Amino acid sequence: MQVEIQRNPTRSVRIGGIHIGAQHPIAVQSMTATRTQDVDATVAQANALHAAGADVVRVAVDSVKDAAALAEIRRQTEANLSVDLQENYRLAEQVAPHVDKIRYNPGHLYHHERQKPWQEKVRYLAQVAADNDCALRVGVNCGSVDPAVRNRYAPDDSVGPMLDSAAEHCALLDAIGFTRYCVSLKDSDPAKVVEVNRRFAELRPDVPLHLGVTEAGLPPDGVVKTRIAFEQLLSRGIGDTIRVSLTVSNARKPEEIAAGRQILADIAAGRVRSVVDYGLSTLNIISCPSCSRVENEAFIELAEQVKEMTRYARDHAITIAVMGCRVNGPGETDDADLGLWCGPSVVNLKRGSESLGQFAYDEILPKLKAVLDELIARRGATLA
Repeated sequence: MQVEIQRNPTRSVRIGGIHIGAQHPIAVQSMTATRTQDVDATVAQANALHAAGADVVRVAVDSVKDAAALAEIRRQTEANLSVDLQENYRLAEQVAPHVDKIRYNPGHLYHHERQKPWQEKVRYLAQVAADNDCALRVGVNCGSVDPAVRNRYAPDDSVGPMLDSAAEHCALLDAIGFTRYCVSLKDSDPAKVVEVNRRFAELRPDVPLHLGVTEAGLPPDGVVKTRIAFEQLLSRGIGDTIRVSLTVSNARKPEEIAAGRQILADIAAGRVRSVVDYGLSTLNIISCPSCSRVENEAFIELAEQVKEMTRYARDHAITIAVMGCRVNGPGETDDADLGLWCGPSVVNLKRGSESLGQFAYDEILPKLKAVLDELIARRGATLA
């Protein structure tokens, strides 16, 4: 039996050959995990995701060489392509002719040309998008909010800065007459994903929302975390396109599409949890999805090893974050009790925002265990 869900009245936004918005089916997307400059591998993965039913396939671009590779990738795939801009927003001009959507992170705009106001940079991005028939995604992430916005809020308020940042960027885009955009507000905590998207949907019910739980982690836990957020939002009519972010090997990336389609089918059939109490008193391991920003694929194996090694601590309310790159790793491990963010040859170990040093991949597990044991013992002594 199908359940009729009243969608938020979001406007229609075209992304290549599809549309998102209240009048259209909820789109499912994913992101390539290959190195963008490896054209053959990236094309193969884009085509595999497309064949699995991806409505949009995102590719990360972090350099001029990545941008040059994108032109050839575009020629060899029929997928609707989105590009993920990193710190250098100026690359938009080089990649826009080859994609259908440009995703930028408001929190990354300040990294480049810091003397320029962010408003000037957004006007530039909107003009490039308009000139090249592209949509935009304003992608706000919990761990990389613009410091100027974050400083307006208490240190323990992570939702307020995200909401404020998204609202400011929407207001500017509307003011300059560019309305072909959607917004994403992501966190690794499903509860915060629900809260920030619910509040944004109340504030701007006209703006299409891209839903995702960032660093959801390894399956099946990563699917469960994502399902919790999606069930609570989509069943309220909030959300127009989704991405399930899983830590899996390149060959398994189409599993993200299958998981997203299954969640949508379950919600449509009414198979939705009415009450969710997730992760409040047990070990919580978050890890980012494998993508082209990962600088050492050993990160994926490490995430699996961390999950296995820490099973003995499953009854402790401790969050461990395993991040795969320098872009999101440093900031998005700050809120975890213990964090690992992985570079090309070393893994950075953190306790909250405190750095505990860099260690080789084959050294990190015993180091992590020692710090975890110390944290468990300290908390036990506090409770005694």
